[in-house]
Amino acid sequence: MASATRSNEEIPADEKAPPSLLDEKKDLKGDVETAHEPADTEFIVLEDERDIATHVITVADDPSLNPWTLRALILGLGLSALGGVLAEIYYFKPQTVFVSTMFLAIIALALGKFMENFIPTFGFFRYLNPARKHPFNKKENAFVVIMASAAANSALATEVLAVQRLYYNITPNPASSIFLLFASQLAGYGIGGLFRSVLLYPSKMLYPAVLPLVAMFDALYKDAAGSSKKLRLFWIAFTVIFFWEILPEWMFPLLTGFSIFCLANPRSADFTRIFGGSNGNEGLGVLSICFDWQYISGINPMTIPLKAQFSNFVGYILCIIVFVAVYYNNIWNAKTFPFLSQTLFYANGSVYDQLLILNDKFEVDPTLLAEQGLPFYSSTWVVQLLTTNLGMAATFTHLLLWNRDDLRGAWSWMTPSALKRSWADFNWKFWQDDGMRGTPSDEDGDIDPHYKEMLKYPDAPNSWYLATLVLSIIVALVIIYKADSTLPWWGLFISLILASISIVFFGSLYAITGLQFILQPFVQMIGGFIHPSKPVANLYFVLFSYNSVIQAQLLLKDLKIAQYTKLPPKAAFTAQVSGTLFGAVLNYVLMNSIIDNQRPILLSVEGTNIWSGQQPQQYNSQAVAWGGLSHQLFAVNQRYQWVAWAYVVGLFVPVPFWVVYRFWPKLRTDYLYTPVICYYIGWLCVGINSSIFTYFSIAYLSQWWLRTRYPRWFVKYNYILAAALDGGTQVMVFILSFAVQGASGNSHLFPQWWGANQNGTGDGICIKASS
Repeated sequence: MASATRSNEEIPADEKAPPSLLDEKKDLKGDVETAHEPADTEFIVLEDERDIATHVITVADDPSLNPWTLRALILGLGLSALGGVLAEIYYFKPQTVFVSTMFLAIIALALGKFMENFIPTFGFFRYLNPARKHPFNKKENAFVVIMASAAANSALATEVLAVQRLYYNITPNPASSIFLLFASQLAGYGIGGLFRSVLLYPSKMLYPAVLPLVAMFDALYKDAAGSSKKLRLFWIAFTVIFFWEILPEWMFPLLTGFSIFCLANPRSADFTRIFGGSNGNEGLGVLSICFDWQYISGINPMTIPLKAQFSNFVGYILCIIVFVAVYYNNIWNAKTFPFLSQTLFYANGSVYDQLLILNDKFEVDPTLLAEQGLPFYSSTWVVQLLTTNLGMAATFTHLLLWNRDDLRGAWSWMTPSALKRSWADFNWKFWQDDGMRGTPSDEDGDIDPHYKEMLKYPDAPNSWYLATLVLSIIVALVIIYKADSTLPWWGLFISLILASISIVFFGSLYAITGLQFILQPFVQMIGGFIHPSKPVANLYFVLFSYNSVIQAQLLLKDLKIAQYTKLPPKAAFTAQVSGTLFGAVLNYVLMNSIIDNQRPILLSVEGTNIWSGQQPQQYNSQAVAWGGLSHQLFAVNQRYQWVAWAYVVGLFVPVPFWVVYRFWPKLRTDYLYTPVICYYIGWLCVGINSSIFTYFSIAYLSQWWLRTRYPRWFVKYNYILAAALDGGTQVMVFILSFAVQGASGNSHLFPQWWGANQNGTGDGICIKASS
């Protein structure tokens, strides 16, 4: 853009950020800044990523703020414990839910201010509360959030261990399990850290997902009066939702999903499939109403601008149409199997016993396979696999068409001059590397201005990340043989090379647009063809490839938070590694406790509206299908060949939209993210779907009605309210999981009544229609 008055339609495509991202940041810019400006302040059109980064959030830094306090460490460990436990509880829920970073930030602020105001400042207490020299500040808050958010993710290695316990009757010893967790979590950190110059420092690598958090930090720490009002709203909303969640989670589970259509025709299996959805794998939840914030806010609808959700909504509508068409046309023998399921079946619809086709080395035996026959998927799960692969391939083409310059820069490190410079600067004695950096030229327009502000602080150097990666590989090499993974050493290296290549493409997409894709089916396919007939090897191959990409993205996202808040890089590195290791141990402890106490439910096809094994089920079924039977199920002319062919078809999906935009730009096909649409066509394949209609309704209410009709209120309170709703819900879920839902022992269901149908589905209205 040449000027602030130039319209968006006049901007050549190669001069713009992706439109939904641009619109998102324009909204955020106006939203955040008007919190401190008069109501009639004119909104300025943001020209590029640099404008977004400098107008939405503060560039200025206060070097006197100290994050290295005992107070920050204690709060970080405490919230890491909460986040790590919550993340593992959510892993075994019927719907994918994430621990809110906004919630962790607000809780850290509240506890930090409490320690500052109520802990004495004399004697030993001055170490717990250095308030005289260092009041609780933004950098301490960022340190705590990064540590806690690193812990608040269910480590994929616990999924591997859960599958081995549930489906193979294998329980690796605790030491091997813990070191497996450490190696698999930190390998991705090593890879991601080595790509910082490409995926972190440039302005175009915006990480839009962290902007609301950083904008909230700016608002809370710049405006004390406004901060007290925001915190008062936070605690009111937190308290209300905290007590409200007792109803849908325990006393009144009918509130999880209420369908007027199921009420009108409660005995119809067809109505259940389409309109039901309050129980895991029950139905599509069309027009159902959900009153349980836990399931509404898997990704909080109040924090994502409406335009950014347009492609999601298109995919959602197509998902309903495709699922219904596939099932009622009996494609892939759909009516023989449950409507929604992630496990494997015999041809007659009974659950497939995978152990009957494996030998004592946990490899597929052709003779045993001939006796049992090939397994089947539910047809909706086949659609999910197919559309995920479509979206995966479409991602490559989409980026090459719309962001080819960004990708070109991603490989600039391989030029001879760059390699020579890296070699000259590298210090193999990583413990002696002070991380000092040169100052980039002022003419370098691609360097983020926030990064320039960070140059005063020593970096966590490349040698630290390389050492982390090397140590992780050494530990992993020992563990894959100690744990009888059947994955050979060269398979481990291929998985890490695959992760390193993938992070360039999918890390760029995530950094630029905020869109994150599941690579698991793709790497499972690669692992299956490389290691045929070895399902357990496939589990470990996916662990070190797919999980490394996810961990690299998380590391880079947290480093962007550090860059925006001016948290010194070495403090960010310390927070990430300590939080990750601590959280992994807690993940392991909770995983074992939940499996010990809820094993029958986790192995069932449906689960309940409280516990579900849907995630280990799909991971296991994919490992058996791809790892053990890839040639028999997915090769050319086999039953599910189109799942593999989708990678080819997907490469061409974005092309028509790009061509249309080139010739008819006013049609705005650049608003459509084809990878997202493809992915969301399989969205409703699992979990509690009664929340989706409510999710989009709240998104519309927040991001259109409130933002346009009451913009000042939206600016000041929308994100705080979103954090409060997430926070109160997640604390109550944490309490109920242990108190009455059996996370560590026997469950205590609420007495039977019409709002708590403990013997049927959660909605108490629709009959079960899964089989």
